[in-house]
Amino acid sequence: MEGCGDFIKWLGPDVSIKILMCLEDPSDVVRVCAVSSSWRQFVIANGLSKQLCLRMFPETSSVGHVIGVNNMIEPIDVRPDNSLEWEFLERDHRVYAFLARGLTSFVRKDCASEAIRASSTDNYPKESIQNTLEPSDRVEQRPSYWSSKGESEPTVPEMLLYKLTSNLCVITEIHVKPFQAYFQFGFPIYSAKAVRFRLGHPKCPVDLESYGRDESASAQEFTGGKFVWTYVSPEFPMAQENHLQKFTLPEPALCIGGILQIELSGRVQKQEMDGLYYICVSHVQVVGRPLLPAFDVEILDPSGKCTLKYYQDVDDCLHSTKSSEGETSSPSRFRFFTTSIRGWEQMIMNTLFGAGAVVVNDDDSDDEFPA
Repeated sequence: MEGCGDFIKWLGPDVSIKILMCLEDPSDVVRVCAVSSSWRQFVIANGLSKQLCLRMFPETSSVGHVIGVNNMIEPIDVRPDNSLEWEFLERDHRVYAFLARGLTSFVRKDCASEAIRASSTDNYPKESIQNTLEPSDRVEQRPSYWSSKGESEPTVPEMLLYKLTSNLCVITEIHVKPFQAYFQFGFPIYSAKAVRFRLGHPKCPVDLESYGRDESASAQEFTGGKFVWTYVSPEFPMAQENHLQKFTLPEPALCIGGILQIELSGRVQKQEMDGLYYICVSHVQVVGRPLLPAFDVEILDPSGKCTLKYYQDVDDCLHSTKSSEGETSSPSRFRFFTTSIRGWEQMIMNTLFGAGAVVVNDDDSDDEFPA
């Protein structure tokens, strides 16, 4: 190795940053840190993990602070003479590396955890929005679907509101299945003409808590001042067909706040008995990558600024218990391996080379993903 030089020293910081920012996988940034102490210092000092995370998910720019929850260190202004400067830089590096890695490691098809409210419901609770979380058109020999109220004007839209499994999720697809009324003459399908999706959070948590489940609400309440929508999709055409229609977002969208709104525009089917237009949905499925349990997001103010919280001792937070077979289990159905003495970087490196994994015990998926 005699005569070999360190390209970071040879090229200088500006060119070196441009080269390293060509990396597309957060795991590669971790590998760079493992090359030498000088490379590790360079990556941390220039915030390359954070830059990569922001490039992959621009919506994370609203994360105003990064807090290590265990020590509750509050962010402060970083100055050259500040003895805590390196500690903060290391913390940001660790958190954003984990964040980028956690958001890109696995995909779930059940990112919608709760149906909150519909803009209207025809027969509550029989035709409740809660039914849209059921994958089948029938539950216990009864039809399972949500139905809007009837309208004489086919242009009246409807809104469906859902809570996601995590306060921070990367959403790639949303699937919607219109309902076919198999108990009506002609088996009509009550689809919408088009669909649009919004991701965001309530301006105040109490606004969401005050929403009565399945009570009718005007479109104004859904699109007005109660929510901050950080992402709005283009409008997708919906077919009048009774199958799970897949709507792929142009780019993966980061939802900060864990709220999904589905806007259904245009009515195509009249009900024969009353001559009114309805929209009916049998099932909604949200595909994406929720944040790992080691993280959480707290909204700071109505503008959308938020705090990213990183729980270093995630095993303690999950209260894992030993099963009779000697394996570790937990109420949230995650299994974690213990961090080695070198800490978070060694844990990721072990995972990359097969020494550790986190398994999601999901009925529909056998995916494994690193912590």
